Amino acid sequence: MEHPLFALRAGDRKVRHYQHNETTIEVRPGIKGLATIHDKDVWIYCISQLIEAMNRGRENVSRTVRFIAYDFMVTTNRRTDGDSYKRMGESLERLSESRIVTNIETGKKRERAGFGLIDSWHVVERDRDNRMVAVEVTLPEWLYRSVKAKHVLTLSRDYFRLRKPLDRRIYELARKHCGNQPKWRIKIATLHTKSGSQDKRYKFRAAIKQLAATNELPDYRLTVNTDDDIVTFYSRKAKGSKAQMHDMLKF
Repeated sequence: MEHPLFALRAGDRKVRHYQHNETTIEVRPGIKGLATIHDKDVWIYCISQLIEAMNRGRENVSRTVRFIAYDFMVTTNRRTDGDSYKRMGESLERLSESRIVTNIETGKKRERAGFGLIDSWHVVERDRDNRMVAVEVTLPEWLYRSVKAKHVLTLSRDYFRLRKPLDRRIYELARKHCGNQPKWRIKIATLHTKSGSQDKRYKFRAAIKQLAATNELPDYRLTVNTDDDIVTFYSRKAKGSKAQMHDMLKF
């Protein structure tokens, strides 16, 4: 989650280049644009299914995940009408067409390779209205190795209630960097870069201030100090456990 692999706007065709220590990443959009952060829900859902199977002691868990489309819609807080099924199909297309070229290290193995955000997808079953019922998604090998090594973070289910793409990305960054610490501070300029936002800095700052004012971020609250342009995230540390989903490895 260190680098913004997913677009915050549909139709984004910008090629992205990132470097962190010895790791280089190039993200190339497909014909329909780069996969969006809402498309990423497919990733999160598939990974959660793998983690659940592993936690139950299932052996030889495959990187090909079969699931019911309706269950995916409900879990990720989506409508279950015809348009939602159509958009899901479009998400699968963008995920498979968006390409990554990287020398990323996962499971103590470094390699340079190119691959899609998902390797492939297949509609296994359709209903009488020709809507997808059962779907199979094959995750890329590097992501699968990360899941097997349990290089994962947990996300609150309330993450799926965040409709604004930027709010989702800010939550991901807070989850990664603040985690369960009491607080985490970051400059607006650095947060802007990590978010992947294509907006001008002043528009990004205004959006962060609005997010702070609404206090809608799950698990965290944030404040913006306009004197030094610093954003501070505070862990809510609410009592009791929350249902959580699993996310991907930390980049």
